Amino acid sequence: MNLAQASVLITIRERILRGELPPGTRVNFTGLLAMLGYGTLTLDPVLSALVQEGLLADLGDRGYVVRSWSDDEVIDVIDIRGALEGLAARRVAERGASPAFLAELRACLGEGDAVFERKLVGTEDKAIYAEMNRRFHALIVEESNSATILESLARNNRRPFASPFAIAFGSADPEQAYEILRYAHRQHYAIIDALENGQGPRADVLMREHVSPARERLNIRKRASQPAPAPQSFIRHKRGRAAASG
Repeated sequence: MNLAQASVLITIRERILRGELPPGTRVNFTGLLAMLGYGTLTLDPVLSALVQEGLLADLGDRGYVVRSWSDDEVIDVIDIRGALEGLAARRVAERGASPAFLAELRACLGEGDAVFERKLVGTEDKAIYAEMNRRFHALIVEESNSATILESLARNNRRPFASPFAIAFGSADPEQAYEILRYAHRQHYAIIDALENGQGPRADVLMREHVSPARERLNIRKRASQPAPAPQSFIRHKRGRAAASG
């Protein structure tokens, strides 16, 4: 996927996140591309990615439709990713991170640093960061050498906004986007430090905490569960006791 395609992917993903393309919408990609100024862009990789992420359903000859998802579902799959990647990071740190592996991680961060030199984050910057972020996380998971973790994450990443590549923002404010990604990028450096120093528990915790910026940029919150209503018999019992005490 080239940079233009990755930029369109983020734009569509963000429109779905913000409700501009609600569930059940048949997406007119030709019109959308024309509006974005990408009239001749090949969309196959974009559509494939959105289907793999669980945001679109492929209806064959009838095109694509936006799938439904809930805020709670998104928060859950992001937290699951943090737990699995935390376990992977712990394994790598406790086994001992090789210099070659650490050099690959630092090369990723160098690409991220270049994004933040521009101070504001536009759509193409998000696309560059998303690819860098995908590689950073994939390197750690692959280095853990655990087929179970790898397969579990692959399943989880097929849910909306779960993948480290699935960058999207609930707000259109570029300054806010910059600050959220900049904070996440500083966390990357702390993770490398823990891996290099063999600090397994710290690497685990840092990876789990690293999902916080992901939740923040989506601007969604897990709904607090409401307590179940008390049974009528319990309510009558309490009233009876109150009357007796009075």
